[in-house]
Amino acid sequence: MRIRATVAAVTGALALSAFAVPAAQAASAPDVTFTKVTVNNGKPIVARPTGTTSVPVTYTFKHAAGLSISPNKLVTLPFFYVGRTADLDLDKVRLHADDPGTCTATSSTVASCKGVINLRTSGDVDNKLLNTDARTWKVGAVAVALTDEGDFKSQGDLGTTQIKFHSKLTTTDATPEPVKKGATITVKGTLTRANWKTRKYEGYTNAPVALQFQKKGTTAFVTVKTVKAGAAGALKTTVKASVDGTYRYAFAGWSTTAPVTAAGDYVDVK
Repeated sequence: MRIRATVAAVTGALALSAFAVPAAQAASAPDVTFTKVTVNNGKPIVARPTGTTSVPVTYTFKHAAGLSISPNKLVTLPFFYVGRTADLDLDKVRLHADDPGTCTATSSTVASCKGVINLRTSGDVDNKLLNTDARTWKVGAVAVALTDEGDFKSQGDLGTTQIKFHSKLTTTDATPEPVKKGATITVKGTLTRANWKTRKYEGYTNAPVALQFQKKGTTAFVTVKTVKAGAAGALKTTVKASVDGTYRYAFAGWSTTAPVTAAGDYVDVK
């Protein structure tokens, strides 16, 4: 449906034909400037393979004195995009708020707003996550005057945000236990991450995962070695038993994938 049609749907039947061209070409745009945009409280957006990930967006906009920001006069929507701002075509923007932001005047020329972008793994094209969406996105916003002309102003380069796959590690399994001092311990686990196309968790092959150990009586985990996940995300390695303690696997994450740490397994060394 894209952001142009979404605005039309939430504001009524408006003449938004100009909405399909870059903002720089729009005439009679509302005198609005967006600032102080924060996406997801400044944290990466991590989406599971199913369901909806609701992303809060807060922003401020400055406007001309006398410009009404009443929701029946002016609406604003935040959105994510890629590419250059100069090339931005709002008719192609796919990830955006479904509903206008809620704005509160803080002065005669400044308003503070809250919006939500709901990312989904099913449904229509708009806001439906593709596996290629795990990346860095630019943030923009648009203000639309609720007039017959549907005058609007969009603004890009308001910051960036990352969308990442959610990941999981099964509980670490160290065997045998108890074990004799100097004997070999086998440590297993499985690393998976969300696939938004299949809507399942799938093995994250070749990802580097740290095997960590916490000696009994201490509070810190120390990395023993790094293991590459095998077929279906399987993790398996061996270590020599020396002292009592807990083993666990920890994945530090990538630019596309969220970090995760497994529950540990305590081993009693006799």
